[in-house]
Amino acid sequence: MNNDLHSNYYRIEKAIEYLTANFRSQPSLDLVADQVSLSPFHFQRMFLDWVGLSPKKFVQYLTVNYLKPRIGGTGSLIEAASLAGLSSQSRVYDLFINIEGVSPQQYKSAGMKLEIVCGYHDTPFGKCFIAATERGICELRFTDETASRKELGRLRRNWHSADIRYAPGLTRPLVGRIFNPASVNPEKLKLLVQGSEFQIKVWEALLQIPFGEFRTYGAVAQAIKQLGAVRQVASAAGQNPISYLIPCHRIICKNRSVGNFVHGKVRKQALLSWEIATRSIKLDS
Repeated sequence: MNNDLHSNYYRIEKAIEYLTANFRSQPSLDLVADQVSLSPFHFQRMFLDWVGLSPKKFVQYLTVNYLKPRIGGTGSLIEAASLAGLSSQSRVYDLFINIEGVSPQQYKSAGMKLEIVCGYHDTPFGKCFIAATERGICELRFTDETASRKELGRLRRNWHSADIRYAPGLTRPLVGRIFNPASVNPEKLKLLVQGSEFQIKVWEALLQIPFGEFRTYGAVAQAIKQLGAVRQVASAAGQNPISYLIPCHRIICKNRSVGNFVHGKVRKQALLSWEIATRSIKLDS
């Protein structure tokens, strides 16, 4: 992966925040470039490297007006996923994922002595922390550029019986497969998660939302046949231990606002807009 691309993410994030806040005034390329301390030429090139579009074209994917028509149509998440499955193009960037869930009680009673390797790596959306066992990826979290590193402590608490080893050399190829899926053979990725039965149902439902699309919290509640559990769905999404792969960023609010995200609202906006733009480019090519 291109290290410059990943180190530039925080400039991209700052630009997205500015473009979103000032969309109505349609700021010029020079003005936005100045916000991230780059020349217009270098800013334009950085954006093209990140998403394949100029900032001017990309900004359409940041607006609420673009989000609204993408929600309607199908009544439920399951129906929408079924329809999307009829088109190979609609899932062209989707990863093949298999999820195995265990409750904390099952983990404790089974006395699972797992070996976990973990590491920090650069991605197109900033730095991430990833942990994996032979049975699957068990954590994937984005970390703030300036935040203290608490992920290893959280991992030890969540998987207290495991033998945990910091080994970024072993996890680096896995991150390459996740964030550059087109560059390798689409081998199925395995996930191992701890959660309640309800949480695992929600996470499985999130896996059905196609790349470049999104659903409301209410649609996810409908998909798992828990219509009155919108808040619980939001809570389960917030407890998701494997960001990006279990795409909790693809859930938005009923009023079509992007909503909160454990890794930051602007990062959620970046993830959503990048996926929608990337899918549109692929479908148009």
